[in-house]
Amino acid sequence: MNDEPKSPDNLPHDKWLEAASAKLNAASLGPQMEQIGRVAQSGDGIALISGLPGVRLDELLHFDKDLFGFAQMLEPDHIGCVLLDEGDAIEAGDTVHGTGDVVRVPVGLALLGRVVDPMGRPLDGKGPIAAESRQPIERPAPAIIDRDLVTQPVQTGSVVVDTLFALGRGQRELIIGDRAVGKTTLAIDTIINQKSSDIICVYIAVGQKTSSVRRAIDAITAHGAPERCIFVVAGAASAPGLQWIAPFAGFTMAEYFRDRGQHALVVIDDLSKHAASHREIALLTRQSPGREAYPGDVFYVHARLLERAAKLSPALGGGSLTALPIAETDIGNLSAYIPTNLISITDGQIVLNTKLFHEGQKPAVDVGTSVSRVGGKTQALSLREAAETLRLDYAQFLELEMFTRFGGMPDARVRDQLARGIRIRAILSQAQHEPMRLADEVALVLALQAGLLDKLPLPAVAAFRQGLGARLDREAADAVRMIQANGMIDPPHKQALLELLAKYAQEMPQGVPPT
Repeated sequence: MNDEPKSPDNLPHDKWLEAASAKLNAASLGPQMEQIGRVAQSGDGIALISGLPGVRLDELLHFDKDLFGFAQMLEPDHIGCVLLDEGDAIEAGDTVHGTGDVVRVPVGLALLGRVVDPMGRPLDGKGPIAAESRQPIERPAPAIIDRDLVTQPVQTGSVVVDTLFALGRGQRELIIGDRAVGKTTLAIDTIINQKSSDIICVYIAVGQKTSSVRRAIDAITAHGAPERCIFVVAGAASAPGLQWIAPFAGFTMAEYFRDRGQHALVVIDDLSKHAASHREIALLTRQSPGREAYPGDVFYVHARLLERAAKLSPALGGGSLTALPIAETDIGNLSAYIPTNLISITDGQIVLNTKLFHEGQKPAVDVGTSVSRVGGKTQALSLREAAETLRLDYAQFLELEMFTRFGGMPDARVRDQLARGIRIRAILSQAQHEPMRLADEVALVLALQAGLLDKLPLPAVAAFRQGLGARLDREAADAVRMIQANGMIDPPHKQALLELLAKYAQEMPQGVPPT
């Protein structure tokens, strides 16, 4: 039996001394310096830190208990840090270390179909995410020389948007209106409509109630393609820092696809709450308030975010990133600080009207104040030709309708124009989560412009619309394929389509309804 003493490494004593001596001789001895800061004060999602003189702006800071924040304010005697985790566990005196890096989020195909927080941590209980890499949340927008013209459409599936305010890949279109008028529904329907397209969707919830986020995710799961979506959630109960970085994190995740020649759509729900979180952080870190108590740099914050939406040149792969930011107004006040900022940053706005919403016109799009500054340049040619005079006809109808409310008997021509306008309004109305494909929109507008709906009572117009898709698939499959493939239709197929629509309209209950 061997009773020779053993070392801690289970080696004989002489061998252990030899190994330890060799390890000590190989070690590089010299002075080492480590910067350590300490929490002086913590609360309301903000920590004031003393020490760490080498920390840079926006640097990621590591607290005890594996918590994080980033440096937002650098003062001679302290650092203002925005916490990215709940601050209840952080106490005065805790140590803080600089990481020498900025906030990064995971990117890659593994994020598709997942619900994550703005740090990329899973919230859906499906296990860890095997990210391809981690990218900074703050990235420069593509230079002008790296961009291409916005010419390809984004089909929203909403007839009122696709016909009157067409959107393009690489565009930034603001959705704005009062609370609870269907802003999120319009954006969600756009995501649902991409289930048969090549666009990857990123839905970013900022400061929303958990129930609202759940409804949005459930709608996309039930009607769309959730496996091609990423859900970034920073709810109302999340730390202000998480709400602040959420849009930037979502854009970085979407840019992964854009930079590889693919197409992405980002919905930010909503930037009004993001501006509120920015104001909260700024006031807590003692930055000077400006108009409506927002700090003066809130415009720059949103501008540098939305400038990242772009259509890249063919030399860079031709990918695109389209942004649909949402903003909330108070009593329709478009001239407030945040709405005017966002309107000036974006390429147009879809304004939702409370009065129209309560009258049952859904989506409640105000065609008089809405605009797309790209518009017809991206619209599918078949739809552009069909809807050429639709907006003008509808605007004239709205004026005539208002005028005739004051009394008087309009003549036959005006009555016909009113009847046509009522049918335009009917086809622009749409149930939620039922987006229409391009071929159905083209056929519906062609039927309207050809006068095929003028003699139908409104219930028959609704029935005409409901059964249109199935009828086209049965009897006009070639025209449907042509429109869906390239957005165009040649004259022979167009004529055949009109004949089918006329026959279909005759099968509906006839009769001239009262106007």
